[in-house]
Amino acid sequence: MDTPISGRPRTGPWGPLVVHDVAIVGAGPVGATLALALADSDLDVVVLDARPKGGTLRGERSLALSHGARLILERLAVWRELAAVTGAVTPITDIDISQAGGFGMARLSAAAHDLPALGYVVSYRALQAALDAALARAGTAVRHGVTADAVGGTPAYAAVQVAGAGAEPILARLAAVADGTGAAVAGVARQRHDYRQVALIAKVMPLVGQVGVAYERFTPEGPVALLPEGDHYGLIWTTTEKRADDLLALDDAAFLAELAHHFGTRAGGFARATDRRTFPLALEFARATVGSRCVVLGNAAQTLHPVAGQGFNVGLRDASELAQVLLDTPRERIGERAVLDRYARGRRADRWAGIAFTHGLVSVFGNDSPLLRWPRGLALTLLDTLPPAKRAFTRAMLFGMR
Repeated sequence: MDTPISGRPRTGPWGPLVVHDVAIVGAGPVGATLALALADSDLDVVVLDARPKGGTLRGERSLALSHGARLILERLAVWRELAAVTGAVTPITDIDISQAGGFGMARLSAAAHDLPALGYVVSYRALQAALDAALARAGTAVRHGVTADAVGGTPAYAAVQVAGAGAEPILARLAAVADGTGAAVAGVARQRHDYRQVALIAKVMPLVGQVGVAYERFTPEGPVALLPEGDHYGLIWTTTEKRADDLLALDDAAFLAELAHHFGTRAGGFARATDRRTFPLALEFARATVGSRCVVLGNAAQTLHPVAGQGFNVGLRDASELAQVLLDTPRERIGERAVLDRYARGRRADRWAGIAFTHGLVSVFGNDSPLLRWPRGLALTLLDTLPPAKRAFTRAMLFGMR
């Protein structure tokens, strides 16, 4: 491939090809957030997405958004449209944290921080639709049905090789990969830790109406979460693959009895469960998030255990902070290694804290060692009774580590 002059067209088999300023791979929530944050600039941004226009690559599921994530979406004029969709957003006003088989608990409250909510449970479909609509209003170029096979870079430009025999690569000063895997990015290697567990998820109707309280309960099998979603809870039950298969095979009444026995009485009883399914749990992360004129963000940079709902929020902060770095950078310097290293340094503390926090919770709280029950109980008790510790912990969950 001949080397183009950055910012000018070159001639290929199908005519002139332009070197864009930024090519974003993936128009899911993280990629779309980055594109919208750059929409008011004069940068030439192109977004590549494997979805068909108006479609989704994921089934219906929910996301846990922190208050800090809401602020990002508000700045992009997305939150109001999302919140207007009936049933799309459920506020989390309190978080109840406890351990099974031991003492200690903590309660985090939005009221204690003068906030309307600590976070929100949001429909993925509704969020994606609101972001797609915002991209259309902004006039951002989104090429749907385009799959990136590989991403690489030279000192002069990044090249995104797209699927299709003989397809011309898309060239840009910078390729930002937010497609959820990042596996095809040259120079960016991902590490994987298999938890040897799965998450069983379901919609669970309580016997008594819930009022915005999320529950995080640590059990010998692993953490179990109940997230308020409208009139029901979204259940995330961490367990072994064999145990999950046995639970899926139960009828509804037997499953609810197992859930009540396993979770305890903190959330009251359960009336009905629907839509039971599982997915494997693993930690995947890139030690270096930048390469030659390439950067990975969101799940392409770190895929976290769902405990404490941190993964998606870390990804939104990736997108928001990368956009700010690019907006502060002269056009001709976009994609230079010094600029990408500045972004990586700025994100280092927050992303590694998110990785360590979720992995640490699973390692320390998600096992059946009797020796750890007392220290775990003490940690929860101190968190609940020491206001400075509770404020610091809550702020980190809401806004990340700075």
